[in-house]
Amino acid sequence: MKTSDYENQDATDSPELTKKDLRRLFWRSFQMEFSWNYERQMNLAYTYAMIPILKKLYKKKEDLSNALMRHLEFFNTTPHIVTMMLGVSAAMEEQNAKDKNFDPSTINNVKASLMGPLAGLGDSFFWGTLRLIATGVGTSLALQGSILGPILFLLIFNIPHLIVRYLLTGFGYKMGTGFLQRLQKSGAMGSLTFGAAVLGLMVIGGMSASMISIHVPLKIGSGEGASGVQDILNNIMPGLLPLCAFGIIYWLLGKEVKATTILLGIAIVGILGAWIGVFGA
Repeated sequence: MKTSDYENQDATDSPELTKKDLRRLFWRSFQMEFSWNYERQMNLAYTYAMIPILKKLYKKKEDLSNALMRHLEFFNTTPHIVTMMLGVSAAMEEQNAKDKNFDPSTINNVKASLMGPLAGLGDSFFWGTLRLIATGVGTSLALQGSILGPILFLLIFNIPHLIVRYLLTGFGYKMGTGFLQRLQKSGAMGSLTFGAAVLGLMVIGGMSASMISIHVPLKIGSGEGASGVQDILNNIMPGLLPLCAFGIIYWLLGKEVKATTILLGIAIVGILGAWIGVFGA
């Protein structure tokens, strides 16, 4: 097909995604942690998984370039269930290729809104439950000198993981083509995105409060009447220092300070603070 033919191609002539395309999406999803980075985390692997889909849907170089740039945004979720989001993205990209009135910004909005809640579910099941069960069974047999220990560990963890990973590819695609399309026509897409965003922010807020630990061992006064600075801060508001630290980092990101610079700054402040006695374990 000539370039001029692509330019005149009607939206209804866009290629349809097949089961073969979804299988390629499934197999490429295993790269999620191979190119993980601190700045945008799974974005490179997510884009890599989407490349065959995008090349099939977008024949014009500009459209393909825009789609690739779209998926290079920040993304992170539990790798075992990432195929659900890949399926949804594939369905929405297909709809975008067919419908000129489709808003492509909703593709990233849905990704950003759902990755947090999905990560909460995936982490609690795969990392917090299934891995512990597999470890318990495997360790008990390994301590008895049985070769079945490591084998059963791998099987108990990976068989459910592979089944769920494969099924979620098709489920995500069907949800994207059916459920999300109906939501868009009814005008409920904005409500879904807003609700999922609120839920995601709640998860991120809870994780920030529990995973950021700052302890100040300084005391005010002397003898038995001395009051710990940490106790005073906790009485004002529990988690006040983690909240302040999170707010500073958020402000720096808003000023487009590089993530590597922020991480280096955290390391320097932590080391200096511990050295002079401001921060403690």
